[in-house]
Amino acid sequence: MAGRFPQRPTTAPVRVTGRTPAPLTRSHPLPPGTDLALTLGPLRRGPADPAYRAARDGSFWRASRTPEGPGTLRVTARDGTAEAHAWGEGAAWLLDRLPALLGAEDDPAAFTPRHKLLAAVHRRRPGLRLLRTGLVLEALIPSVLEQKVTTDEAYRAWRLLVRKYGEPAPGPAPDGMHVMPDARAWSLIPSWEWHRAGVDDKRAATILRACRVARRMEEAADMTPAEARKRLELIPGVGPWTSAEVVQRTHGAPDEVTTGDYHLPGIVGWALAGDRTADDAAMLDLLAPYGGQRHRAARLILLSGRIPPRRAPRMTPGNIAAL
Repeated sequence: MAGRFPQRPTTAPVRVTGRTPAPLTRSHPLPPGTDLALTLGPLRRGPADPAYRAARDGSFWRASRTPEGPGTLRVTARDGTAEAHAWGEGAAWLLDRLPALLGAEDDPAAFTPRHKLLAAVHRRRPGLRLLRTGLVLEALIPSVLEQKVTTDEAYRAWRLLVRKYGEPAPGPAPDGMHVMPDARAWSLIPSWEWHRAGVDDKRAATILRACRVARRMEEAADMTPAEARKRLELIPGVGPWTSAEVVQRTHGAPDEVTTGDYHLPGIVGWALAGDRTADDAAMLDLLAPYGGQRHRAARLILLSGRIPPRRAPRMTPGNIAAL
């Protein structure tokens, strides 16, 4: 689920190759207390995500493929203001959508905690905002890679494929940052390379089907979250779990809670009712008092760190490439 894992700053050096073009810049006032790490965290796909970095100087880097081309965005918060620099063909597009990315369209005041745990986390984490990227394929492909596998397997696949078939991020981005491939490049990845990355045929086929109708997928960014989910689920292999994970990032959808998750129902059940065996139906019943804000409630529960004690060893990662 979006924002499940905390970020760790990277020590990767900034890459400077030849003469770096001057960036486009933009400033945007932040609501008091906004926490950029919490807000931008759902964009991160693992500690070595080639498209995202949290640097030790407090800046956040993002490499994206926009409708206008590849772009790199660097955001830093200073004195209640977000200072953004962008490079590449997609620089202007990224800066135009900076407020939405930083949660300007989100309304945290609409959430009313009705459980002591949520009240405590809401009080401790006032800076959480729900971002909106407006980039569907960028959220859809890594979400498909995360279907029914361990997070480590999914992150490894995303990392290997983006580094091999994407392109270096424009501008003076940290070493190793890449923009993900475009739809055509995804479609041309040989079957054995999906295999080497640990991606089974079902997930690879789902991504290829989405890439064939990439333009139609991107249109979902201008729809309501419910309409966008219906559009996404027209793709065989994209179900409620995947569509929810996508619109949480593309639309900043505060009510689109993830169902079909292996861990989330038990975490919500344990946090709110002491029930580690809760299923989707029980989770939705527990979140019903937060109608309109169920995704935010689930994010806060995950941020609380209150999870049921482990009763079994971790799931053993598969190794498709070794078959």
